[in-house]
Amino acid sequence: MINKVSHYFAIPLAICCAIFIALKPSPSLDVALYSTQGLELDYSVQKLENNMSSEVHLANPFQSQHAYFPYLGKSYHGFKEAIAFKESRGDYFTVNTLGYLGKYQFGSETLKMIGIYNPNHFLNTPELQEKAFLANTERNKWILRKDIERFNGKNINGVLITESGILAAAHLAGPGSVKKFLRSYGSQNFADAYGSTVKTYMKKFSGYDTSSIVPDRRAKVVL
Repeated sequence: MINKVSHYFAIPLAICCAIFIALKPSPSLDVALYSTQGLELDYSVQKLENNMSSEVHLANPFQSQHAYFPYLGKSYHGFKEAIAFKESRGDYFTVNTLGYLGKYQFGSETLKMIGIYNPNHFLNTPELQEKAFLANTERNKWILRKDIERFNGKNINGVLITESGILAAAHLAGPGSVKKFLRSYGSQNFADAYGSTVKTYMKKFSGYDTSSIVPDRRAKVVL
């Protein structure tokens, strides 16, 4: 009889204990332990526009579709990296559909003029590509030195002409095409096979500080 009575009390007691444990309030979270107060969080990353002047074949098919670069402003480094992003999205190892090579999309004839005769070695040597960009820009600046002096600061067809814009356009189309554009006041506007023009480069790359580039008629690449 006693066993039966205890059995009737044991089941409800177990149920009550289970309910109490389930509904027991948990200790409150101390948010102060997770505070960001005092941490240095004021930073940003610059995302450049995804806009290339040519169709390119990426050597690495797993490359991210979005490229992030530190903000370089209007410095020489900002100038060359902006051109590189426009040309190839900054890929050293790419070749476009017309056979132009590397980060800055050089043609083989231009490479020969600055002392590079092995395209495969050029394509696989980033340091060589950086030196090639500088040497070619130095050469273009010497060829265009009089036009830079004459047209810098003028407005042609709604575009403010600057030294950096002239040098960028020369990288695209060669110094001869830039001379024709400037001296015709915009009526002769060369366009490459992908539709990029001297005028668009003049505008897009206007206002960078390229004063550190020294004009050099015989600029060559030396590793």
